[in-house]
Amino acid sequence: MEPGFIIHAVLLGIGATLVMDLWALFLKVCFNIPSLNYTMVGRWIGHLPKGQFTHPNIGKAAPVTGEAVIGWTAHYLIGIAFAFVLLWGWGLEWTASPTLLPALIVGIVTVAAPFFILQPGMGAGVAASKTPQPNTARFRSLLAHTSYGVGLYLTALVLPL
Repeated sequence: MEPGFIIHAVLLGIGATLVMDLWALFLKVCFNIPSLNYTMVGRWIGHLPKGQFTHPNIGKAAPVTGEAVIGWTAHYLIGIAFAFVLLWGWGLEWTASPTLLPALIVGIVTVAAPFFILQPGMGAGVAASKTPQPNTARFRSLLAHTSYGVGLYLTALVLPL
């Protein structure tokens, strides 16, 4: 793998994840809609090495040292990993003349990760089925991951090739 590919994937992932976080901040400030608590993600990840992959309610699980740092670091590393997927699928050439559709496809497809891994693991059920308002939670996840896809595109527009 060439260094340019890696550098672009890392920068695309960081930029797109930042756009996703800015979207979450916008929703919080303007509409008082809370976003995912990445400290709880860190708690969930912190329990994985102990063999605990699912929790009935991650908020009631024992805290893990450094869980906020673990959660936020994982959030950005996962964003970088998904950017690699975009570049593997469409090639580094895509960054020379980025188009929105591939970025949106990757962003929207990534919603499978919270639906089938994170939410069940944290006690929310598959696709938030155990939450008080599953369709609202699903829609918010979809919008968050769509914002990530938009972030891939916007970041590619400002990155020099």
